[in-house]
Amino acid sequence: MSTATTTSTTPPPHVVEESRGVIRLYSDGSVVRTLNPAFSLPLVDNPAVTWTDVVFDSTNDLKLRLYKPTLVPNTTAKLPVFYYIHGGGFCVGSRTWPNFHNFCVRLCHELGVIVVAPDYRLAPETRLPAGIEDGVAAVEWLKGEAEKGADDTWIGDVADFGHVLVCGDSAGGNIAHHVAVRARSGWLGPKVRVRGFVMFAPYFGGTERTRSEAEGRTDAFLNLDSIDRYWRLSLPVGATRDHPLANPFGPDTPSLEGVPLAPMLVVMGEHDLLKDRVKDYSDRLKKLGNKVEYVEFEGEEHGFPILHPDSKTVTELVELIEKFIAENLDA
Repeated sequence: MSTATTTSTTPPPHVVEESRGVIRLYSDGSVVRTLNPAFSLPLVDNPAVTWTDVVFDSTNDLKLRLYKPTLVPNTTAKLPVFYYIHGGGFCVGSRTWPNFHNFCVRLCHELGVIVVAPDYRLAPETRLPAGIEDGVAAVEWLKGEAEKGADDTWIGDVADFGHVLVCGDSAGGNIAHHVAVRARSGWLGPKVRVRGFVMFAPYFGGTERTRSEAEGRTDAFLNLDSIDRYWRLSLPVGATRDHPLANPFGPDTPSLEGVPLAPMLVVMGEHDLLKDRVKDYSDRLKKLGNKVEYVEFEGEEHGFPILHPDSKTVTELVELIEKFIAENLDA
């Protein structure tokens, strides 16, 4: 007598989340990530700007990119330090991507600043708060550079560590917010002082939809599906968009009343789905007594500084940042 045997087969893993062709999350929890940028742009350098990569976290192999003018004026005045923390929904992006690199080159050249552009760990392989903690660590790295002195660092002889500004773009803007909340007097030692924050469309969330989110275009560069997907991939498992890492005024977020924040410049595009949420954030900080300048650019959407880097609007944006820096060097 023969006995029939049944072989059970497990179906192969299938894609459950995908973003811009860069990451794919499979049903078995595995993640496939390409190193190719989501933007097909050439890397544009400028002979007036020199740059180099430096490791700031050897444990997690995290690097930052430093930019400085090739020829620094022969004066006793040193250059402000300007952090640029890239965006990407906490899931995609790198200091090496051409869109971010090219913008940093422009900022360095036109603002006459030292630009520091750090990477941070990305989700879903490493969920929040890792990326935010990495952003904080990248700013803390500057304390060590200031303590080494001019002879031991690439920027030490030209950087004014007493005049630091932190800029964040989208998810980087969220990180900048958390840096701002932690930036107490003396936090970075006696030589380093953060004078202000610049935020491009900071990536905040909440379970209650705003009007701009609910009525935003479905074909927008950052549409509602993308907003929700990035939060699903980046927040701690089981967390909602009201988590304190996502919602700065959420039900479980520590109150910001009595927390002094350095001056802020908050920049939005008219058609950005995050507009209403970020405008509310700015208004609330103002009511708490903080110095916040909110500027909205007509006709623009999320990510316009890196999507249209050579546009007239971005030229106006760079001029706005230059004015903000000048006004807050002694804040």
